[in-house]
Amino acid sequence: MVIVLGCGGGDSQNQPSSSTDSQIKSDRLAEETVTFRASEEIAQLNIIFKNGEEAGELSIVESLGGGVGVFDYDQDGWLDLIFPGGGKLSESTLAGLPTRILRQSAPEKFTDVSHVAGTEIVRNYTHGIANGDYNNDGFTDVLITGYGGLQLLTNNGDGSFSDVTEQVGLDDRSWSTSAAWGDFNNDGFLDIYITHYVDWSFDNNPICFNQDGQRDVCAPKVFTGLDDVVYLNSGDGTFAAKRASVGLSPEGKGLGVLLADWDEDGDLDIYVANDTVPNFYYSNNGRATFTEKALISGLAIDDMANPNGSMGLAVIDFDRDHRADLFVTNYEEELSALYRNMGDENFGYESRQAGLNRLGKLFVGFGCVAGDFDLDGDHDIVISNGHAVRYPTNGDLEQEPLLLINEEGRLNRMKTAPSSYFAQTHRGRGLAMGDINRDGQLDLVFANILEPAVLLYGEVQQPQKRVFVTLVGRKVNRDAIGARVCVRLKTSELVGWTTSGIGYLSSSPNELMYVIPDEEVIKEIEVMWPGGDVSTVSSDYLDLRMNNQEFCRVRIVQNR
Repeated sequence: MVIVLGCGGGDSQNQPSSSTDSQIKSDRLAEETVTFRASEEIAQLNIIFKNGEEAGELSIVESLGGGVGVFDYDQDGWLDLIFPGGGKLSESTLAGLPTRILRQSAPEKFTDVSHVAGTEIVRNYTHGIANGDYNNDGFTDVLITGYGGLQLLTNNGDGSFSDVTEQVGLDDRSWSTSAAWGDFNNDGFLDIYITHYVDWSFDNNPICFNQDGQRDVCAPKVFTGLDDVVYLNSGDGTFAAKRASVGLSPEGKGLGVLLADWDEDGDLDIYVANDTVPNFYYSNNGRATFTEKALISGLAIDDMANPNGSMGLAVIDFDRDHRADLFVTNYEEELSALYRNMGDENFGYESRQAGLNRLGKLFVGFGCVAGDFDLDGDHDIVISNGHAVRYPTNGDLEQEPLLLINEEGRLNRMKTAPSSYFAQTHRGRGLAMGDINRDGQLDLVFANILEPAVLLYGEVQQPQKRVFVTLVGRKVNRDAIGARVCVRLKTSELVGWTTSGIGYLSSSPNELMYVIPDEEVIKEIEVMWPGGDVSTVSSDYLDLRMNNQEFCRVRIVQNR
């Protein structure tokens, strides 16, 4: 069944109802092709992630920051926002601060409904948000990570959430950072991958110094890494923890996790961004058993054979060859990594070929997202930057975010006006994206440390036509994570993937946007669902030229 939700040109009748240049080592900047308008309402709501640094502990737990989730929690057609609050440190204890949820009831109109929704009561010092419909009831649930354990909030469908952490068996007490939902065994229910960081505690909080002899946050190399965990969904509302039995490697220092079907064999693979140790790539053998192949696939280290301090992750079809490439943000003195997918689980490190070395090496990259922000038909990259230590000796504590425009095989930093958010410095961490005001363009949400969260509305003049595709699984998981969507045009094809875990500690909606070149006509949309089933939507539903509409939204529901 196919439902065309609507087409429009961005007007209200088509809406749902109810820096410093010293860091630039480049002689080539992209022209300013997209501007962003900051939401005044979000700024006034004053959503701030607090890390507890005022206690003066200089602990590594203070350095990670928090993420953001973008999702339609009440199914009213408008995307809502959810933010972990972080926590405070006192007398050798950690205490969590409330998780806040902002409901969008009309275009760009937000209300803090945290109390009514029941998200204010937290279990732990919090970091990450992972959204997914684990019980396939049509309402998106929320998993919150942090120091001391997990918290699962099941969506009651009436605007409220219930804490079911203990009832479902999520007994993890390790320091969790990022999490991602995905159906690893194709049984129709979402499982979870949890990344764990290092063995820090108040009893293991050594005193460390920077290069200038000043006390500072200890580097992750001082600590032993923790084991990650997979929780398999039993289908009856409970989860079972698995590690070695499913093939997970020990002692990663995980900060990011991304799920996608990189080898396009119908099941979900896993990529883990580790801090200062080689990254993991788990190839799914089917039925939720994995083989770790990062080194032989070219995904473990950089082109100098060094492991990096990796954080943020994004899928990008950088060269438009219809294969899912991988983008990874890293620590200072390291390039962000662009791994080009060459097929058969072989990847090439192409950061220098893409021009990422021209950005300099002073940035500390955290959140990142890939999307067609300038609406020219290819994927661009946005990175949220900010230092991880308190007293850096190289780069600045607060750093500029980056918008990298894809121009014929190069990722060029876009010029921005001095008043732009991208020209200002921040302690950037989490980052998510989506068409939040439903005007047919991609927007951004930044979560920063000790600074109000920022929502930026994307604005491109004279954009090309585009189609937004959302999938609803029926035989597979309702979120259809792991699907491949091909939009076939008269003379070419456009490909996208539904994934989980993009960004850093953050969660974005799986609505895929395709920009349709001038004079092109859509012939069909083909969906390869997880597990291999294929659905095709004919052009009878998809004539974007009708009435000169700028964009359409298409919801494709899988047949049973």
